[in-house]
Amino acid sequence: MGMKNWKAYCLLGVVLLMQSCYSFRGISIDPAITTFYVAPFENRSPNATPTLAPDFTELLKDKIRNESRLVFTDTDPDVEFVGAITTFNVTSEAPQPGEQVSFNRLTIGVSVDYINNRESDEKKRTTKINKSFYSEFPSDQNLFDVQDELIRTISTQLVEDVFTAAFTNW
Repeated sequence: MGMKNWKAYCLLGVVLLMQSCYSFRGISIDPAITTFYVAPFENRSPNATPTLAPDFTELLKDKIRNESRLVFTDTDPDVEFVGAITTFNVTSEAPQPGEQVSFNRLTIGVSVDYINNRESDEKKRTTKINKSFYSEFPSDQNLFDVQDELIRTISTQLVEDVFTAAFTNW
């Protein structure tokens, strides 16, 4: 066996060994589950914008439609998402000398019940998913000027987190 062949076999062996050590599991949805429903999210945070809950509902529906094989239905769905916007807070962060704030942070939190109507074990049927995420903006900017972009960024990450919690086996 020539030196080139030996190196090729070693490289192949290392690649195969690495592949067996780590495997990535994406979404994992039981084949019996074919439909989903996302109930309109409630707004339980007094500071949240009026459109946050309905926008979040639609964003979650779109994520599931686009990244799974599930079909939306409001009649006898296999899985359901029932949730609420629980947090919408702006806080000042990183004070500088002289008590000036260097940036502000918008935090949004959601609470979601993921209900698997195909599960016969009552204890396993509902999974609580509580997630929050934040985005920062300079203290010299007005929240109303950057609010839409911040909400979009935070909501996108929260939807990803809820989707991952519901449909992956990490």
